[in-house]
Amino acid sequence: MGDPIQPAPGPLMADVCEVACVDAEKVARVRAAGPAPATLLALAETFKALGDPTRLRIVAALAQEELCVCDLATLVDVSESAVSHSLRTLRQLRLVQYRKVGKIAYYSLDDAHVARLVAEGLGHIDEVGR
Repeated sequence: MGDPIQPAPGPLMADVCEVACVDAEKVARVRAAGPAPATLLALAETFKALGDPTRLRIVAALAQEELCVCDLATLVDVSESAVSHSLRTLRQLRLVQYRKVGKIAYYSLDDAHVARLVAEGLGHIDEVGR
């Protein structure tokens, strides 16, 4: 029998290695320096939470200014109940925090890291769009 037929290199094959060659030293260095699996899982949960457009709009708004639930509902054009549900998710992930003044709950970002994360994402989108 002849040689097996190899697919012609094309868009689907151009971006993969054509031969197996693992650099064990590089793999070991990267593995040792990389984040722990539990840390990556927590980061994935953060990105998953920010993957929801409503929650992302809330975080982007809070990156500008502390707002109450009523203000956020008006800004993102959803019900106060939906905003409250989104805020609960964001609070559980320590992305936002709140303070009560009488009967009003004011929300802000938990820390500057959250604002930078959103700003970096927006910067990336601006670059890609050019």
